[in-house]
Amino acid sequence: MSDVNRCAWAGTDPLYVAYHDREWGVPVLEDRRLFEFLVLEGMQAGLSWLTILRKREQFRRAFDGFDPAKVARYGPVEVQRLLKDEGIIRNRQKIQAAIANARAFLKVQEEFGAFSRYMWDFVEGKPIVNRWKSEADIPARTPLSEAMSRDLKQRGFRFVGPTICYAHMQAVGMVNDHVVSCFRHGEIVALYPQIFSET
Repeated sequence: MSDVNRCAWAGTDPLYVAYHDREWGVPVLEDRRLFEFLVLEGMQAGLSWLTILRKREQFRRAFDGFDPAKVARYGPVEVQRLLKDEGIIRNRQKIQAAIANARAFLKVQEEFGAFSRYMWDFVEGKPIVNRWKSEADIPARTPLSEAMSRDLKQRGFRFVGPTICYAHMQAVGMVNDHVVSCFRHGEIVALYPQIFSET
């Protein structure tokens, strides 16, 4: 598929290309996957997303498949275990934030019935379809991601600044930020009727 037009950021690394072609921008409505992205995006702070993708399977193993109920019960023993795990990002603040976020996540689930309902309310339940011609046009944060960041922080979430929130919105398809020349822009739009007819 070397002749296919993609967003330039996908580069040539097979893992990055596969992520771009199969995941990035596809709407995610399942709570556990939303939690996974929240944790991974917090772990990415100061690092490249490719670094995180390369460690993704180890993260899944280390964090009990990103089951928020299990992660919320982690205590000092689990923190020490994670700090010794060479397969993940061994940063105490980020690990503790992931645990705090799991606890906050469960509270949001209890209040809204599903974390996805809470998150997708920020975009009124449907993706924002942007039509960027160049990656240089794509913002790193928006007023919407700033509002999301403020609300998440008030609910006890950490490592959820406006830039991380916008990256989350892009990753889980709350916004379609594939450039219009990228083959995935139209493909993802075509997925919407099937995805959102089930909600």
